[in-house]
Amino acid sequence: MKTDRPAATGQGRRGRPPGPTRTYADARKQLIRAGMALLTGQGLVATGLDGLLKQAGVPKGSFYHYFDSKDAFGRAVLESYATYFRLRLDRRLLDKNLPPLERLAAFVRDAGTGMARYGFQRGCLVGNLGQEITLLPGDYRELLENILQDWQQRVAACLELARQQGQLAATADCGQLAQFFWIGWEGAVMRARLVREASPLEIFFQGFLAGLPR
Repeated sequence: MKTDRPAATGQGRRGRPPGPTRTYADARKQLIRAGMALLTGQGLVATGLDGLLKQAGVPKGSFYHYFDSKDAFGRAVLESYATYFRLRLDRRLLDKNLPPLERLAAFVRDAGTGMARYGFQRGCLVGNLGQEITLLPGDYRELLENILQDWQQRVAACLELARQQGQLAATADCGQLAQFFWIGWEGAVMRARLVREASPLEIFFQGFLAGLPR
């Protein structure tokens, strides 16, 4: 993939250094934050560095002071997104005030509200990168799969609790059901962006619930 990176000089980090009022760490975090906003909307390949720097409020030409390449930047944004989404999942799936399946329903409602907040312009970063996987470095495939596996384990744990509490049949394969959930969920998010409403998320989830072994 083209990275917009200039030829290496062997003299350390290139580009304009941080301004006097912003630390290196602050500027790097701001670039990652701006990257999450852009990449959830359009993926990595379509994201230009000039637009990224402008949105982050970082001087033009200073990108390579903070990241060795555009690919390295994408990995940093992906790591940050994975952490954010993991916490978002845990906030709902570990909510002891709700029965397990209601926790999953709360996550679905939250997702719909979040997409609506941005006019359905933003989706799932993992899903976006998955769609352009043939244009990304090979290691992205493993990175994305590891994140999905992590999410699946969290949903599987929630479903296992539902099984233990009698909401699911004793024979329910919670791991397989969790994998099915995320395969369908990514499609529902894409459809929600297409029609600019949350109904595909709810339609998918109701179908998922209907197919659970009771």
